[in-house]
Amino acid sequence: MKFKFTLTIYPATLLFILTALSSCKKETNSVKDGFVGNRKTAPTMVEAEKKSLSKEFKDYWYSGKAEITSYKLEQAQYGEIRDGKAVLIFVTEPFMVDEQVKPDTPNADHISVLKLNSTKNFLTGIYPYSIMNSSFYPVYDNQHAIKLTSSVQEWCGQVFTQLNNRSQFEVNSYSYFESEGDRYHKLEKGHLENELWNKIRINPNNLPIGKIKIIPSLEYLRMAHKELMPYEANANLTITGGKSVYTINYPTLERELSISFSSSFPYSIESWTESYKSGSGKDSKTLTSKALKIKTLKRAYWQENKNSDVFLRDSLGL
Repeated sequence: MKFKFTLTIYPATLLFILTALSSCKKETNSVKDGFVGNRKTAPTMVEAEKKSLSKEFKDYWYSGKAEITSYKLEQAQYGEIRDGKAVLIFVTEPFMVDEQVKPDTPNADHISVLKLNSTKNFLTGIYPYSIMNSSFYPVYDNQHAIKLTSSVQEWCGQVFTQLNNRSQFEVNSYSYFESEGDRYHKLEKGHLENELWNKIRINPNNLPIGKIKIIPSLEYLRMAHKELMPYEANANLTITGGKSVYTINYPTLERELSISFSSSFPYSIESWTESYKSGSGKDSKTLTSKALKIKTLKRAYWQENKNSDVFLRDSLGL
């Protein structure tokens, strides 16, 4: 089977603004027009105001190391709870505004993002699940995430979703399911559940509170086979001593996510729970996934790729 891809290139613009977060493109209504994730010549958007970074933030997040935290995972899938492991990797890195990728050679035109790579691994009977989500969020906490990706691999096949922040949110999604096949569409900008994990680490006082609309996590929408769109939600933040809990409840989805984190910098994520009803009729029931922190390490992990470095996984309980 052959797939035909065409790409429309816009006239190059020389204006690259350090804190601009997304780019405009020609209206496209079908994936037949090709993947739209990278636009080397797309014009940038209006510059967003930068917020100052504290010394403790710079000392912690610009130390040349990533923060790696492992979690004991209890994941709900197919009506049962599965044991597994989850890992959150936070690290700052330069990011290209227009192309929306990490540059090979950083320069002053690029912006700084706090990247989160999150992984989950668990078994469903004989076959494994592997899930990964990435969110690229400006350290200045002044715009929505520049880019989100989510992928799920298991023995039946794999699915992938990418959201790019341009004049609107542009979403490309791919799946082996007929009903979820290759798609491209646009959404008006709004809160993204995936970016809220990054916001917690930067400034939890800036989390959205109250009755709001949120696009749920790309992982959840795929796993639950729900439409990618904003949903009504109620969000609240409770602080008790040194512990804070941010909770999002989606009434129409019958889903609730609670993230527990330390109330003081660097606002480390200690645990989370996610509950939602799955199935239909008499077979429907609510299950709760849980993750509890095992260990945190600060490492330049990209340099630790030798066989002699494998012992570090033991330190993380992996």
